[in-house]
Amino acid sequence: MQPVARPTIFTVAAHWDAEAGVWSGSCDAVPVAAEAETLDGLLAAIETMTADVLPDNHPDVDPAAVYFQLSALREMESRPAAA
Repeated sequence: MQPVARPTIFTVAAHWDAEAGVWSGSCDAVPVAAEAETLDGLLAAIETMTADVLPDNHPDVDPAAVYFQLSALREMESRPAAA
């Protein structure tokens, strides 16, 4: 039986840029940063970049054991109070 790789969890901090209409996110531990119109698009970009830099920055981490934890921040839209 092969040993199971220990999971490695990278936290991605994302925030909505209302002016630009995009999600901006980064993970300093990898390190990577990206922008996308959707959270799914942002995560896909982060995954692609992580796969590219992981061997150089974290040679002991098994790519099959990498997980992303997403922390997203978006300001509540202002709505007029009901009369």
